[in-house]
Amino acid sequence: MKWVSYRSADGSTRCGVVHDNKIHAVGTGLLELLRAEGGLEAAATREPTEIVELATADLLAPIPVPPAVRDFAAFERHISNAGKAAVGDGTVSPVWYEYPLFFFSNPAAIKGPHDEVPIAPGAQLWDYEVEVAAVIAGDCSNLDAATAENHIAGYLVYCDWSARDISASEMGFVYGPSKSKDASTSLGPFLVTPDELEPYRSGKGYALRMDGYVNDEHYGGGSWDEIHWSFGEMLAHASRGTTLRAGDIIASGPVGTGCIQELSGHRPYLAPGDTVRIEVRVLGAISARITAPEPS
Repeated sequence: MKWVSYRSADGSTRCGVVHDNKIHAVGTGLLELLRAEGGLEAAATREPTEIVELATADLLAPIPVPPAVRDFAAFERHISNAGKAAVGDGTVSPVWYEYPLFFFSNPAAIKGPHDEVPIAPGAQLWDYEVEVAAVIAGDCSNLDAATAENHIAGYLVYCDWSARDISASEMGFVYGPSKSKDASTSLGPFLVTPDELEPYRSGKGYALRMDGYVNDEHYGGGSWDEIHWSFGEMLAHASRGTTLRAGDIIASGPVGTGCIQELSGHRPYLAPGDTVRIEVRVLGAISARITAPEPS
């Protein structure tokens, strides 16, 4: 199934399942449905309150305000390329291979799949990241990596907009990224249930292309099945000694060459007026126009 959140003609927020390019509305929010008995599967059997053409719908992020957002760095090629671009050395730290690493991002900064994205205040090197993310189906803790994927409600396209110049300064201290990452995160357009992806299962991921485009020019990307840390491994690590909640976002980090930083000066960073498209086969695409920083 493919699920969306959208703004109805009366201005209310609704969610629904997509059938034959039409949205069958069955609730006011996916987070509410995830928390309800039976989850999305039960909700899909409800009679729709309205039916809307997908092509004309005002789509929102599938989970507009997630309880928590964790962004990992699960692709080895990205880590190597980023290190080479930043310090001229593509050697990956042994710590990265010990367990999957993540940082907490900002649930209040979520954008929809077609929303404009302003450059963060003070940023000069504005970048996109081609990622996929899982949405947690229900509260869970201390998961086993072998079975943790059973707790995933679905997957979506994820773009972590990043201020590379601010990040370079922040990463000089042990806390990791903060203001370089909390201005905008784009999600969508669909929440795609795992059964839709199963035919593409490959290695620790899926044989699905992940690509980034700027002004319709292909900048880079790769395949989901290049991933080093599976989503099961990421969920097991994230849930150890704590609780993941329904609607929490677990993001993969960028696929190799899935951001401008990795391209080592061969492509310019983003500027107002640029249009960025982040596309993952089967999951759909985010398309965002970059705008000038908002007044602070």
